[in-house]
Amino acid sequence: MRRLESRLPGPILVEPTVHGDARGFFVETYRRESFRSVGIDVDFVQHNHSRSSRGVLRGMHYQIGLAKHVRCARGRILDVVVDIRRSSPHFGQWEAFTLDDERHHQLFVPAGFAHGFLVLSEIADVVYLQDGYYDPELDRGISYADPDVAIAWPTDVELLTSERDQRQPLLRDVEPEKLPE
Repeated sequence: MRRLESRLPGPILVEPTVHGDARGFFVETYRRESFRSVGIDVDFVQHNHSRSSRGVLRGMHYQIGLAKHVRCARGRILDVVVDIRRSSPHFGQWEAFTLDDERHHQLFVPAGFAHGFLVLSEIADVVYLQDGYYDPELDRGISYADPDVAIAWPTDVELLTSERDQRQPLLRDVEPEKLPE
């Protein structure tokens, strides 16, 4: 397992070792000591799995104090993070990563970042670990279409979003106490 470069400080893109041949592949998706060796030293307590079709955009979600480790077990997604830490010099900046079932890259999304993804394949299974339990009272988000953040979503995919995600506020309209330090 090795750490790949990312533009923003905080998110960690991981390339696991994949053992493959004509029969298929084997990949170790989590090993505590390997994660620690690339800078991911958190205890995960919850594992989630979502399945979505092409064009589904989920995001941009966050829960204060919660970190995630994301991978695409089936298909291909554009995974996006936005730095929403009020005191960060990178506040409001975003970075995108392609996660798929061919390269098996994984993304650690630290606390203080909003997270979302767009399905680029016909179907995608996204699985992620969290270092805290989901709490609907702490669940928050920002608009995936915020013009100030200006995420460059692919234009060749029709975006399918939930009503909840369509109603998320612009980052500039989020009350400061609802953003992480």
